[in-house]
Amino acid sequence: MSKIKITETILRDGHQSLIATRMKTEEMLPILEVLDGVGYHALEMWGGATFDACLRFLNEDPWERLRTIRKNVKNTKLQMLLRGQNLLGYKHYADDVVDEFVNKAIGNGIDIIRIFDALNDTRNLQRSIEATKKFGGHAQGTISYTISPAHTNEVFIKLAKEIEDMGADSLCIKDMAGLLSPYNTYELVKEIKASIKIPLELHTHATSGLGSLTYMKAAEAGVDIIDTALSPFAEGTSQPPTEPFVAAFKGTEYDTGLNMELLNKAAEYFRPIREKYIASGLLDPKLMGVDINTLIYQVPGGMLSNLVSQLKQSNAMDKYEEVLKEVPRVREDLGYPPLVTPTSQIVGTQAVLNIVTGERYKMVPNEVKQLVKGMYGKTTVPIKDEIVKKIIGDEEVITCRPADLIDPELEKIKKEVAQYVEQDEDVLTRALFPQPSIEFFKYRNAKRYQIDSTLLNEEDMVYPV
Repeated sequence: MSKIKITETILRDGHQSLIATRMKTEEMLPILEVLDGVGYHALEMWGGATFDACLRFLNEDPWERLRTIRKNVKNTKLQMLLRGQNLLGYKHYADDVVDEFVNKAIGNGIDIIRIFDALNDTRNLQRSIEATKKFGGHAQGTISYTISPAHTNEVFIKLAKEIEDMGADSLCIKDMAGLLSPYNTYELVKEIKASIKIPLELHTHATSGLGSLTYMKAAEAGVDIIDTALSPFAEGTSQPPTEPFVAAFKGTEYDTGLNMELLNKAAEYFRPIREKYIASGLLDPKLMGVDINTLIYQVPGGMLSNLVSQLKQSNAMDKYEEVLKEVPRVREDLGYPPLVTPTSQIVGTQAVLNIVTGERYKMVPNEVKQLVKGMYGKTTVPIKDEIVKKIIGDEEVITCRPADLIDPELEKIKKEVAQYVEQDEDVLTRALFPQPSIEFFKYRNAKRYQIDSTLLNEEDMVYPV
């Protein structure tokens, strides 16, 4: 047994889970030096939905956020979350885009890249892991944890070994829905630690109410690192809180060694920010409770809010319970994918359509067809022939790595976006988010040159939300 290291998530997953990733860089800036002094293993502060949110809602350059935080955090490693071949978007990108994105992320200040795939298809992790190591970063391979008849501890142990053999520098069990139970966690961590030689990190959410108990049993089983969030942005759909673990482990063999005085100072800083978002309505108190639906339907907290939004748009909130029951059925039909971006949205949308239209698979979104065709990768179990036929007819299902079908695209994008480029990173921004990036570039130009807003066309304007 050894001391437990802590990765702090308040600058990324903490506010992504509770306020839809709306915390601004200017709100983070005054406390960065304090966070840097706490003694964390790492600060998770980029990737996930931060890139999209910066462009779409905050009118911020995500690359500038990274550089700003790096400039002010001199002693602590910076960590990001990467969706493998999906990078930070919602589809697969060509290998040349993956390589250049990883290169620029590390070049601008990222130390650790946590790389996951929504289907646990390791072919979709390979290029990102190779690129991270090539450009001098720490590649953390990831298991997307879920529960189904097809997901046993043996499956995850085999996956852990496979990821280590691919060259990962560490391994993370990513429990995005808070499904891990404490005693199974003990067994899983113990068995994975016995089968691999690289450090093991555990990430969970407090949604089901089991998160803190899960971390305690993981510590007893020998986990190396846990992910927590400072208390103002912890609990509910976020991570368990940082401070109680520092207190609980103090004086034991797991002692984190973190500076409680600085932790308290940081928590006091974030409390009024939390209150501001509660007052604005962005932080819904409903997100702070225990939601047992997580354990019944394996639905992550963020996915629940999406389902509610879709049902409201269809004036069908009375069908909420029916949709929740339909989610596991759709998931089984589609080969038991773990429910994490983008598969959570894919499964959830299909479940809503099945119930609202009154007929299963009467309407099928393109993303579901792509999943069935194999364009996202290999599902945990093969999709049954009758489901394949119902959704894509006689179209061919691919068996290769999906990115093998994508031609290099970086040079083409450079030409398309040339008129807006002010830094090399702009090309990557455009590659990941074509429409939001162009709107942001127009906003940036207008702001920089102080153009009177009355001179801009309506379609050129970006309105902050």
